[in-house]
Amino acid sequence: MSLDAYYTLGRSGLRVSRLALGAMTFGESWGWGADGGVARAMFDRYLAAGGNFIDTADLYTEGESERLLGKFIAESGSRDRVVLTTKFSYAAEPGNPNAGGNGRKNILRAVDGSLRRLGTDYIDLYLLHTWDRVTPAEEVLRTLDDLVRAGKIRYAGLSDVPAWYAAQIQTLALAHHLQPLVNLQLQYSLVERNIEREYAPLAQELGYGITAWSPLGMGLLSGKYKPSETGDDGAGDGRIQALKGSGLVSLLDKFTPRNWAIVGAVEQVAREHGLSMAQAAIQWAVRRPAIGAVILGARTLEQFEDNLAALDRPLPDEALRRLDEVSALPQQFPYSFFDQAQQERIHGGVAVGDKPDGYRAPVRVAAASAAQSLTVTNAR
Repeated sequence: MSLDAYYTLGRSGLRVSRLALGAMTFGESWGWGADGGVARAMFDRYLAAGGNFIDTADLYTEGESERLLGKFIAESGSRDRVVLTTKFSYAAEPGNPNAGGNGRKNILRAVDGSLRRLGTDYIDLYLLHTWDRVTPAEEVLRTLDDLVRAGKIRYAGLSDVPAWYAAQIQTLALAHHLQPLVNLQLQYSLVERNIEREYAPLAQELGYGITAWSPLGMGLLSGKYKPSETGDDGAGDGRIQALKGSGLVSLLDKFTPRNWAIVGAVEQVAREHGLSMAQAAIQWAVRRPAIGAVILGARTLEQFEDNLAALDRPLPDEALRRLDEVSALPQQFPYSFFDQAQQERIHGGVAVGDKPDGYRAPVRVAAASAAQSLTVTNAR
C-alpha cells in the first residue's frame, strides 16, 4: 500500500495516492498550523515518498495555504505530477452574500481567486466545500461543467453535503450528459462512522470516490489521548484542546464513554502490532469500503512522518475486526429493516446474491488490493 501505488478516483481516469497531503495546516494566520519552512518540508517529503494527491481550500489560513502550495509546486516543477484539489463556498467578503455560497457568481469569482493564488491555469479537482442550503443542484452542476469545458478545472466533486444532494447532482449529470462528479470529501474515522449508512453505498453505486478528512477524529485518535496514561478525563494537548471553545469541536461530542473505549482499543492494537495509534487509525480508515484516500493534516514534520508511514505495516484482519466491533454504529431505522434476517423474509428464505463471481470483471490500476470505490467495473 505504498504511496506510489495509484488508483483511479471514483469512476474516472484520475489516478491518486491512497494518502493525500492535507494543507489546511499550511500557514499560521489562524493561530495554529505549520510555518512556511515546515510546510515546505512536508510537501517535499510527500513527493519524495511518491505521493501525488494534495488538498487545500480558498478558506484555509485565509488563502495562505493556496499561496504556499503554489510557491512549492512552482519551485519544485511538479505541476503536471501532482493532483491539486481546492474548494469553494465560504465568504471572501463580509456583508456580501454573493462573495460566498455555491451560486454561479461566487463559483466563478472563487475559481479565479484560487487559480491566482495557486499560480496555475487549471485545478485538477475542484470541490464544493459545504452545502449552502439554497443553491439549486442544477446551477452548481452546470457551472462546474462549464469550468471543465473552459479548461479551468479537470474534475469536480462535493464535500460536506447531504447524501440526497450528492445523489441528485450526480443523477442530473448522468441524465443530461454533463461531466459527472468523481469525489465526495467527508469526515470519517473510527469515532465518526456515520457516512457508512448512506454515503458509502451511494459512492459505490454512483461513481464517487470518497476522500476522508479528520481520520484521527480531530486528534482524539492521534496518540495524545491515552486512557492507560491519562485516564478518561480529556487530558492532553492535541487539536481538540487547541480548538476548545472555537465552535469547531465540542468536547461533549468527543469525550464520551464510547469514544474512550475506541481510543483504548486503538492503543492496544497499535501496541500489539508495532504501530503508533495514529498509524493504526489511519490504516483502518484507508482499508474501509468506498474510501479512495485519507487526508493527512499534520502540524509538525514529526507528526507527518509518522502519518506517512501508516501503510508500511499492514494490520491483520483480526485487528481490523476488533476496531470495527468497538466502533460499530448503533442500529437505526430504517437500516434495521435491511439486515440479513429481514432480507431472508423478503426473499422467502432463498439465499440472496448480487451477481455471480466474474460478472463484473474488475480492471485494476495497480497490483495491490484497491478500495472498492477505486476498482473500475463494468456498469450493471
